[in-house]
Amino acid sequence: MLILDAQDVRKALPMRGAIEAMKQAYASLSDGQAEAPLRTRLPIPNHDALAIFMPAYVHTEEADALAVKIVSIFPNNPARGLPYIQAAVLAFDAGTGNVSAMLEGGSLTAIRTGAGSGAAIDLLARKDSKVVAIFGAGAQGRTQLEAACSVRSVEKAWVFDSDPKRVEAFVNEMAGQGPIPSTLEPAPTPQAAVKDADIICTATTSTTPVFADADLKPGVHISAIGSYTPEMVEVPAETIVRASVFVDSRSAVLAEAGDLIQPIQNGTITEAHVRAELGEIILGKKAGRESETEITYFKSVGVAVQDAIAAQLALKNAKAMGLGREIEF
Repeated sequence: MLILDAQDVRKALPMRGAIEAMKQAYASLSDGQAEAPLRTRLPIPNHDALAIFMPAYVHTEEADALAVKIVSIFPNNPARGLPYIQAAVLAFDAGTGNVSAMLEGGSLTAIRTGAGSGAAIDLLARKDSKVVAIFGAGAQGRTQLEAACSVRSVEKAWVFDSDPKRVEAFVNEMAGQGPIPSTLEPAPTPQAAVKDADIICTATTSTTPVFADADLKPGVHISAIGSYTPEMVEVPAETIVRASVFVDSRSAVLAEAGDLIQPIQNGTITEAHVRAELGEIILGKKAGRESETEITYFKSVGVAVQDAIAAQLALKNAKAMGLGREIEF
């Protein structure tokens, strides 16, 4: 069994390759070539925490991937100097069922989530997009920015977080890295972050909208990846109502995403307001952006096919690069 730690995973999953892999994952899901049940959520009430189990099998001409990811979400961890999210991915040989690898799941999750958003930005954001706004200065915010800059010629990015120290660290670490421009600015307010933004990425744990609908410019694209429970909300309902809504998985977002669940429960929209899964656009079954002025909104809660395809790509690259450590199992 091959063991890949966080550093190995980051080397084996370059963002541009991961974005193309996520397009493949989304297409397989929408085309019925994947088995990916809704994730199992295990509350850990004594620690105000949650464990999530995400299995998937993908069989296409390009992939034969079987994997399961286990994620632990412990909100009190940052105060202990520990990551908010920790995870491991077990990859299996799809032909024999043998355990083939274990990958550090926190880095894989951050990269594949950023790459999923990058796929949506590539398909839905205006081609002339130059300015990005990032909400949430954590690990997910970092890969959201890298992904956006990998598919568009970004010239400036604003970063907003409730903790200014996190923003400062984000800017110091990310400015000028790879495709990311050197012009990264801490946003003093949410309004300052979004007023000129062509692309907005939200990666927070907020239960209330992180910006105001009235502050958005026409034609903006929004990738929202932080609202993964019915109680969480990042994007105003007014924005959802007037946006063209695209998702990673209809069944998953309608079961988990507060951004959509709450407006549906309030009667503001119906489930039919979801225009398409991203995979349907990739397959040519549905249209994406139809005008330069429409607001496009991509909602992702994360689906296990992303982990299975990302793990397969990481293992392929790791073996070619001589990464990881083999152990008897």
